[in-house]
Amino acid sequence: MFIDENIHLNIRNEMSTKSTKPEEKGFFEKVKETIEEFWEGTKDTAGDIKDKAEDKFDDVKKAVTAKKTTTAKKVTATKRTIAAKAEDAGAKAKTATKSVKAKADSKVKAVTAKAKEETSKAKKTVADVKAKADSKVKAVTAKAKADSASAKKTVTAKTTTAKRKAVAH
Repeated sequence: MFIDENIHLNIRNEMSTKSTKPEEKGFFEKVKETIEEFWEGTKDTAGDIKDKAEDKFDDVKKAVTAKKTTTAKKVTATKRTIAAKAEDAGAKAKTATKSVKAKADSKVKAVTAKAKEETSKAKKTVADVKAKADSKVKAVTAKAKADSASAKKTVTAKTTTAKRKAVAH
């Protein structure tokens, strides 16, 4: 029994000297762990912000492309309308001239003056239509450029804001 008692006593002594509480960490180890946790959280947040900024940039890019396409379609349609009006005005001028020439036998001087007047009006109308068309095309193009610049500024501002937030976190 002597051996059993010694083993029993040794086990009891070892048990009494061992602490049942976990080892406490030092102050610097706790600070280190806290900093590591903040760093991981910051990296995750920065990654999320970057992804969101890229998605927003892509969305704005698509919107600008759609606006450009719509504007180009409007410009093309306006050009066609103007060309049709110009052709119509030209056709009216030709018709007026033919009408005047048919009556020229009886009233040569009066008809000639009237034909010049109507031709002048038709030319002026054509010039006015072309001038209006050019100004409208320029206005639509300027608006498209302004919309594009505005969208680019918005994207730049939002990207900058997102970057600042990412850096701040």
